[in-house]
Amino acid sequence: MHTEEMTYTCSDKALDDFILFCRSKRYKKFMLVCDANTHAVLGERIENILDDHDWQVHTVILQGEEVIADEEYLIQVLMQADTEPCTYLAVGSGTITDITRFCSHRTRNPFISLPTAPSVDGFASLIAPVVIRRFKDTAYAHAPLAIFADIQTLCKAPQDMIAAGFGDMLGKYTALADWRIANLLQDEPYKPLIAERTRRALERCANNTSEIHKATPTGITIILDGLVESGICMMLNGNSRPASGAEHHLSHYWEMRLLQEHRPAVLHGAKVGIGTIHIARQYEQIRRLNHEQVEHYLEASTLPERELELRKIRAAFGPVSTEIEREQHRFLSMTEEEFAMLKARIATQWDSILEVAANVPSSVEVRELLEQVGAPTDITMLGLDSKEEAEALQYGHYLRSQFTVTKLGRVLGLW
Repeated sequence: MHTEEMTYTCSDKALDDFILFCRSKRYKKFMLVCDANTHAVLGERIENILDDHDWQVHTVILQGEEVIADEEYLIQVLMQADTEPCTYLAVGSGTITDITRFCSHRTRNPFISLPTAPSVDGFASLIAPVVIRRFKDTAYAHAPLAIFADIQTLCKAPQDMIAAGFGDMLGKYTALADWRIANLLQDEPYKPLIAERTRRALERCANNTSEIHKATPTGITIILDGLVESGICMMLNGNSRPASGAEHHLSHYWEMRLLQEHRPAVLHGAKVGIGTIHIARQYEQIRRLNHEQVEHYLEASTLPERELELRKIRAAFGPVSTEIEREQHRFLSMTEEEFAMLKARIATQWDSILEVAANVPSSVEVRELLEQVGAPTDITMLGLDSKEEAEALQYGHYLRSQFTVTKLGRVLGLW
């Protein structure tokens, strides 16, 4: 099918469609990006197919125990690029796709995605999450021309990667709620049609946990369709708001901590799933507050002290605190008048906020959904501990400027 001018195929004929697509575009020179695992799973097969058509392919097999989208791996690809136009092929999952997206964009070449696991929602996205000097940032790049997903390859993907994709999808429950709250309280642009598209894709995944867990062709098609749709919604919105909120901020915090300490970074969607449990719990607290209680909290709330906030940021983030301070400029620079206006807005919009919160499943429901697909539900299952869990809840919101339920709770003094 064609979606917003991007070709997407998920079937056992996907590689045949890939060849037809390349032939129609007259592509004959390729840069194939993969790692050792994805080369064995699919990359070598793609090389043979291209060789059979007498097309030129140069393969970059990224080396290292854990491939991440940081300076080292971006350079590994860019160092092998030349000045001749070519089509980049991302053969892998989220990290390989982000590296390829970034490098193809910076070399002014298109790219095609050939997923090996339904583990993230970034396949169709415009943005590439990258780690620069151990700081998780967002680089704007471009979407793939096409996504060709061989269903048999995806069905054989490791179970934890499939579960990670499901965790990434579940995060849309809280991300969509955060987006709407930011619209209500700070007039952030909100697009109901895009939000509804994201929610439909999310609900279809949540309603098919058994098929997804069993990795049937039906289940894997449903999860990949949802992940691709989520990426398209980000592309249409121009940013990650439809798919990423406070739950992702927790994930980013944990990832940065793990990378800084040279520990395995853990699958993105696994961290997002556990982050979603925590943020769903925050929405539960919001749902329990009536108007009188909110007025009481708002009356006691005071403007965050800039210097105190800066000290917290510097203590928590150390060498990357300058980037965090820049990200939080609006929050840190609020005047007393602006803070009073925000509190007044919260009071007048409380009924609408409660309506938004009512659409977020409970933390128990989120946990049960994750368990149904075999996804981790406890921080210790990721190799993290309760201290790192508490620190993420305290400091994770600093990583992005967007208003979320976590920021709302801070204004109210709930946490």
